[in-house]
Amino acid sequence: MTEPTAQWKSLQEELSSCVKCKLAITRNTVVFGEGNPHAKIMFIGEGPGNQEDLEGRPFVGRAGQLLTRIIENGMKIPRSDVFITNIVKCRPSVDMAMKKDRPPDKDEVVACSPYLLRQIEILSPRVIVTLGSPSTKFLLQTNLGITQLRGKWHSFRGIPVMPTYHPSYVLRNGGDSSPLKKDVWHDIKMVLDLLANPAE
Repeated sequence: MTEPTAQWKSLQEELSSCVKCKLAITRNTVVFGEGNPHAKIMFIGEGPGNQEDLEGRPFVGRAGQLLTRIIENGMKIPRSDVFITNIVKCRPSVDMAMKKDRPPDKDEVVACSPYLLRQIEILSPRVIVTLGSPSTKFLLQTNLGITQLRGKWHSFRGIPVMPTYHPSYVLRNGGDSSPLKKDVWHDIKMVLDLLANPAE
């Protein structure tokens, strides 16, 4: 893997000691994200869950295993060749009790999103895949739901954005037999087509 830039390392160090929102009080680890610091494809979810908080890595629980299968079995790309992160880098939990996950609230997104924006700026990916409503709504500055937005190209600062369902949503709605898997694969194939034919 290519070495990260000085900017990338500096951002990682800054994030490791962040106390800009209340999630700093309950977290075990800051989950910066992982993958190739020069990746063409960037996946953005909403926030770390329990396993991610313990390991300091994004998407390592059941949802992460599904995402890894999508990347490696479907896209035929090693997971290490893409970059995976979340809007917020610390685990949001219901009542701050660290027992049940929840989407990040507005204050948490406001506090943490500048880090994500800097990640995007430094990485300058060829394409962004947003996983679920929170990351999609944030990047596209919209109130529309993921069902209305997925499967269509959007743009963030000139970078093509493909919203799709979050893997945890797929798991909650049938898992491996979920009809949503077909929709996700449709969206991912559009990403592969774009990368194969950038001029189209």
